[in-house]
Amino acid sequence: MINPFKKTYTRQEQNTFVFLANIRLFSQLNYKQMFLFLPHMHERKYEKNEVVFFRGDPSHALYLLKKGQVSLDIDMSDSFENLTTVGPGTALGESCLLNDTKRLLNAFVTSDKAEFYVIPQGNIFDIFESSPKVKVKMLEALAEIYNSYNANLFNAYKASGGFFNLSQVYANGS
Repeated sequence: MINPFKKTYTRQEQNTFVFLANIRLFSQLNYKQMFLFLPHMHERKYEKNEVVFFRGDPSHALYLLKKGQVSLDIDMSDSFENLTTVGPGTALGESCLLNDTKRLLNAFVTSDKAEFYVIPQGNIFDIFESSPKVKVKMLEALAEIYNSYNANLFNAYKASGGFFNLSQVYANGS
């Protein structure tokens, strides 16, 4: 039997849900939970070599890359060292899920064009306040992401024969 009270979604909303479900931060959310973000997802377009954000900028928004490629770099003295280049389906600036954080990397568009959904931090926090389950699921995903970054760091450290003092990573931690 069909439930006449069940929420139905447009084709465009369903396509957005599929896009979100492939992003780790949103992968554990159901359509009803993802729907909370739709009114706050603003489309932004960037051109080649345009800066999405700089390291040290306040983390005031989450960027979801729809099209294009973005280089994630760290500034070293007078130049930038590329850490990776990411493509569609990548969340950038996930630290905005935490209070009072700053960007850790620089993000530059490397393709001719790039398109993002941008979700302001204030809207994310409003959703978290109204839906604690969404908050828990997204913060668990963030913890998993950060845990995998740590695992990668340790593996790289071991593979390089310990080229720096790893205790520096934890000096100001706890």
